[in-house]
Amino acid sequence: MSFLARAKGEVTYKDLSGVHKWFLIILVSMGSSIIYTPIYLKNVFYEPLMQGLGCTNADLGALLSCYAITALITYLPAGILADKIRMRTLSWIGFGGTAVLTFIYATLPSLGMLYVLFVGFGITSILIWWGTRFKIVRLCCAEDEYASKIGTSYSIYGAAGLIIGLINAAIVSAIPIPSTGIQVLLVFLGVLIALLAALSFIFVPDFKGEINKDAKMFSLGEVVQAIKHPGVIWACLAYFFVYAVYQGVTYTTPFMTSAFAAPVLIVSVVGLIRTYGIGLIAGPVAGVLADKVFKSPSKSILVFFAAAAVVLAAFLVLPRDAGMVIAVAALVVVLGFVTYGAFSIGSSPLTEAKVPMSIFGTASGILSVVGFMPDVFVHTWFGGMIDAQGNDAFNTIFIVLIVFAVIGCFCLVMTRRAMKKNAAAEIAGQN
Repeated sequence: MSFLARAKGEVTYKDLSGVHKWFLIILVSMGSSIIYTPIYLKNVFYEPLMQGLGCTNADLGALLSCYAITALITYLPAGILADKIRMRTLSWIGFGGTAVLTFIYATLPSLGMLYVLFVGFGITSILIWWGTRFKIVRLCCAEDEYASKIGTSYSIYGAAGLIIGLINAAIVSAIPIPSTGIQVLLVFLGVLIALLAALSFIFVPDFKGEINKDAKMFSLGEVVQAIKHPGVIWACLAYFFVYAVYQGVTYTTPFMTSAFAAPVLIVSVVGLIRTYGIGLIAGPVAGVLADKVFKSPSKSILVFFAAAAVVLAAFLVLPRDAGMVIAVAALVVVLGFVTYGAFSIGSSPLTEAKVPMSIFGTASGILSVVGFMPDVFVHTWFGGMIDAQGNDAFNTIFIVLIVFAVIGCFCLVMTRRAMKKNAAAEIAGQN
């Protein structure tokens, strides 16, 4: 079927050409990286942004807090919307609304207006757009292909982030006036996001079964149904620990610097590989292992967790002297690979638990609320440890991460147990 499949009515992934399916996966995967770039500019262009906006360090942090609070409130409603409204509609409106806000951002408005703007970003990028990524990928493949497809999606996400990041750096470095550089950068991102909106409007089809036309817009019953579905809560808790370990691994950067006196160049290169380079291969590898080798996303994540625990344990016993820098750098790369791999397929246990498509978006919303909760406390907790204990804090951090990995393994085992019990009950009911 051609790219204009939407004109022929509702379709399934079987009706779409291979090119169309991959175009949609690439579109939503790139979009999941690009749509959040204006919001998180401070992570890369801290000083130019602060100078351009004329605000303080505390102001920049407060803006992100406004966004994070809005996001936490809207994750679950976003999942519910994804079960009630067409993916095409949510996708182009989410991208389009974020593009408009980005153009307003480019005017470098007052601080008060910026607070309003960042709440607006939370509505357009989370409430409206967030639920589309997992569900579009799911709609573009068979149930047993989801793990490999979402793994590839994270690879595309990483590649897009790296490419756009390099272009952004080139723009800012080419313009000597910080405020002007930030303005040009934001206009560029606004145009890019607007293009994603146009592509979504044209090419995302109306999928058969993506919405329940008879259901109420916000049904508490469907939330309860998703929560009560066998394995969903365990899958959400498992994702919580996957994400907690994934975020905790970022503290290997100060660990290399403080405990091993690693040169800035080595730390920077390792950080770049861990943040971007690993994602290009870890996601697809995790997906292939889940689909082709272990025949189970949960089993694949269990293996990654076990490997992460081994590497974290090695950090506890390695001699902390400069001669171990290369060995530690290699272990950090390995740790980045296994934790990114686990994170990239972390939502896949929802398909393994046989969550119906009619409540898949709601289940994804619950997964997001629970799974991304570590953002609320991990960085403050671990940062406070380092401030209070210095290098001694890293042992505590690594032990905490090992405990998280072990608990995560337990949650994955319980997910599989619930899934098997549900499958057995269904077979019994048919006989």
